[in-house]
Order: sequence, then structure tokens, then C-alpha cells
Amino acid sequence: MSLEIGQPVPDFSASATGDTTITLSELRGQQVVIFFYPKASTPGCTTEGGDFRDRKAAFDAANTVVIGISRDGLRAQENFKAKQDFNFALISDKDEAVCQLFDVIKLKKMYGKEHLGVERSTFLIDKDGKLAKAWRGVKVPGHAEEVLAAAQALHAE
Repeated sequence: MSLEIGQPVPDFSASATGDTTITLSELRGQQVVIFFYPKASTPGCTTEGGDFRDRKAAFDAANTVVIGISRDGLRAQENFKAKQDFNFALISDKDEAVCQLFDVIKLKKMYGKEHLGVERSTFLIDKDGKLAKAWRGVKVPGHAEEVLAAAQALHAE
């Protein structure tokens, strides 16, 4: 199953940092950016998270909530969030339920070995819960700015 632009994103609930549960439908009325990253506390993921963190005020001004997701456990997510001073929730998706929903588990190669991992991907959901934009196979440099620009444009509509 693949999510299509303009289609409603199926609701989900997932455990997040700060001993919270995030339920997508409870965020209606706000735009939502969900970024999937391969592993907490790795260089690319730290840079990407920092880029979103540093633009939080601008995302807030565009009525947009930012959420990060990886397959790391909650403790790893809490440590990552605290160490990097992230000002948004991180979801622990150990069972890959949300990853599967967004189809971000892909066959990857590392050191010549194949394994299933999270493809760095970001999704922008409009205030009505429909998928507005999707970025797959993301390269970190400049990505948060591009997502912010899309969120701002959508908010201005």
C-alpha cells in the first residue's frame, strides 16, 4: 500500500518521548511534518533533527507540528532528544507499524551486506489529515528548509 498525495493518511497512535502517545487524528486543524530517520544519534540523523529544531518557530508560525520517527526504542529516543535539545516529539516505532503505513522500510546496502532499514523520508500532512507532499530518499542538506517552504506555502493557501 502506498500513500497518495491528496489522500487521507490513515490514523495511528504511537509511543513518543515525554511519556506521551501521539495520535494523528488528534492533530487535525494543524499541519503535520513527519520525518523518518534511520537511527537515533547518528551523524545524518542528528544533523537532520537539528535542522528541524532550528526552524521550529517558523514551523509553529505556519501552524505545523514536527514529529520525528525511527525504529529506536523509547530510551534511545529520549536520550537523542535530550542530548540534541530537540523541541519536538520523537516516536519509537519498534514494531514498524508507522514505518509500514508510510512504506519507508526498504532494502539497503551497507558494507556490501543487504538489510532492511528505514529510508530517510518526510511527509507533510495538511490540516484536514490528507497527504500534501512526500519526500523519499532524502538527502539531509537543505531538506528542512525545503519542507518548511512547503509547509508555509500550504498554510498560506
